[in-house]
Amino acid sequence: MTFERACALSDVPTDEALAVTVGAHDVAVARDGDEVYALQDLCSHASVSLSEGEVADCTVECWLHGSRFDLRTGKPTGLPATEPVATFPVEVRGGDVYVDTTTTLNGVTPS
Repeated sequence: MTFERACALSDVPTDEALAVTVGAHDVAVARDGDEVYALQDLCSHASVSLSEGEVADCTVECWLHGSRFDLRTGKPTGLPATEPVATFPVEVRGGDVYVDTTTTLNGVTPS
């Protein structure tokens, strides 16, 4: 795995995602309690940045149409989105968040 530093853990809000670019991909980094997740920062229903949506109950909301995506699996939990978004491996090291965008956890190819 090839982890790259994405951001400081302290930069990730508890109620919304943080937009970062890791490698060639735009990534939304989000927290749920002590867990940190990284997913493609692009709604699978419309080309909208997921990092602009609200994070709650281990999901992130697409602010434009209201679809929510599970931070763990990338799967939509409500319509209109029906396709998952890519999720990436994350490591927290010494207060920094590292993301590997060379592979996905859920097999979805990032756009």
